[in-house]
Amino acid sequence: MLDGIKRWLGSTPKAGAAEWDGVAPWAQSHQYGFRAVPDEGFVVDGRLGATAWRLEWGPSQRPYIQGHEVRLRCELGLGSDLQAMVMNRRLAEQMETSVYEQFVEGVQTRIDNQTPPEMRWLVMFQKLPGSEIAPLRERWVALASQKTWLKEWLQGPLTASLAALQVAEDLPVVLMIGRGRLMLRASQPDADVAQLQAWLRFFECAIREARRVAADDPDSLSPSAPSSVWQQSALPGSERDK
Repeated sequence: MLDGIKRWLGSTPKAGAAEWDGVAPWAQSHQYGFRAVPDEGFVVDGRLGATAWRLEWGPSQRPYIQGHEVRLRCELGLGSDLQAMVMNRRLAEQMETSVYEQFVEGVQTRIDNQTPPEMRWLVMFQKLPGSEIAPLRERWVALASQKTWLKEWLQGPLTASLAALQVAEDLPVVLMIGRGRLMLRASQPDADVAQLQAWLRFFECAIREARRVAADDPDSLSPSAPSSVWQQSALPGSERDK
């Protein structure tokens, strides 16, 4: 199904522990949990106030990222009907081309659950016009099932953080909310501690801004996770996202 994207894949060498010598001391200095994953990478667990987050670095789980990636996730207890995504414009254009090749010129007749949600959502939801994301429109696209929620989320600090990210235009970056979970995924060939810290700062900004919007809009919370619960929600063990 993803032949149009899989051509970007290359061989993925196994990672060695020497590549992340500085990560464990950094995690320890901040009282984060650290766990190495043999021949793959590592996991770092921490908290922003009452909200637990998990950082993973290892082989990519998505066909649009070659080699290794950094993943950050946390549970926010938002409603399952809220789906939102921000990605770099270059990646969005590549995905849209792949969708066209597969489902218009190809033999596929529908997009199913085997297609990554990033691709499905590009088809399902309308992107915010450039006039509504003026500081970001040259490098980023944003879309959601609830346009008003997305616009509120992008107001202020999160837009400033996105605009300030020092990443190449062709570097795949995806920030998304789905099933009540906030997720960041970005290409990162090596486990550079400074870059990991930068991604974590950005992710924590996204958490704070999601909390702010949820506090202003209680209807966006899951019926089973009122504010007193989602503010204390913890991560699942080592669940792989689909």
